[in-house]
Amino acid sequence: MAQSLPVIQPDSHPLLGRKPAWLKVRAPGGPNYMRLKGRLREWNLHTVCEEAHCPNIGECWEEATATFMILGDVCTRNCGYCAVAHGKPIWEDREEPERIGRAAGDLGLEYVVITSVNRDDLADGGAAHWAATIRAVRRHAPRCRVEVLIPDFQGSPASLETVIAAGPDILNHNTETVPRLYKVARHGGRYERALGLFRHARAVAPALVRKSGIILGLGETRDELVATMRDLREVDVAILTLGQYLRPSTHHLPVEKYYHPDEFAELGAVGRELGFKHVESGPLVRSSYHAKRQADSA
Repeated sequence: MAQSLPVIQPDSHPLLGRKPAWLKVRAPGGPNYMRLKGRLREWNLHTVCEEAHCPNIGECWEEATATFMILGDVCTRNCGYCAVAHGKPIWEDREEPERIGRAAGDLGLEYVVITSVNRDDLADGGAAHWAATIRAVRRHAPRCRVEVLIPDFQGSPASLETVIAAGPDILNHNTETVPRLYKVARHGGRYERALGLFRHARAVAPALVRKSGIILGLGETRDELVATMRDLREVDVAILTLGQYLRPSTHHLPVEKYYHPDEFAELGAVGRELGFKHVESGPLVRSSYHAKRQADSA
């Protein structure tokens, strides 16, 4: 396979200077963006686009595409790379699934991505709420495809099966990083648990398309990245996303490296050689970026 390109580090470690030019995006504010933002506020709905400070929010919302975040906006875990607030959730909203279903129908959405915070405080990790949300979208927008970006449910097969039984079109769980960095980056997460989730999904729903994502720049090596990609192919993950880690604040893990777009292209080619049906690889790529196109391609 091709050799990796030279490391590009515009500033001394940690990388606290200006970001490379290829990471610049236009500030959001177009008419569709403002319309969608207003409707989401009206319906009291959360999106990971906002909570995780996604750089693509302007582009995606202009296309009337959003990733709904259910089960509140406070996560029970404190991952070193994530901008979502953490703490002890006190939020419960049994009407949320119905509001999301109505929103998908009213907006005429053809593709919906649903994700959530980790809710380790709940016995089922929120799986029943997940299933109710999927079914609500099916009722109100029967032609809309549903991708679910799920937490690991602390490895509970029953919770995973509850979500699968509701009939999503794509099952996504982000691996996020390489095994060596899990203790630093994914507090409460387990690499083998992530792979086990995909194994169990394959066993109970072999036709369900599986997807995962990795963020780059936390200190992983190229060999570790490729090994992780191989692990994901071994559990029949079909769609892979690769994107640049961007530090949300000085309280989060530093960026160890900014990958050049050419490096992302090369890693994308490696992924396709490994057998992924679709690889979305680029500095600004996030798990839900161009999700509908990814599903179409796969």
